[in-house]
Amino acid sequence: MVSGAVTVNNSVGLHARPATFFIQRANSFKSSIWVEKDERRVNAKSLLGVLSLGIVKGTDINIIADGVDEDEAVKTLVGIIESNFSE
Repeated sequence: MVSGAVTVNNSVGLHARPATFFIQRANSFKSSIWVEKDERRVNAKSLLGVLSLGIVKGTDINIIADGVDEDEAVKTLVGIIESNFSE
């Protein structure tokens, strides 16, 4: 199991388009992946789950992955958030 902490800094947070892009990338990995905010953990491959966290600009989150490609999954998803979803 691997995790990475990151702060969401894009203007709208993890809503609608950014969340959809994030989830599509999460679904490209075989590992189980979760997003954690304030002790609450949801499936990173679920749009409703991610949106239910209410992640806005300035929110600190953890991305956790467990599986065969866990390192690559965390690195990629943290990178997407750090680049403000510009990939």
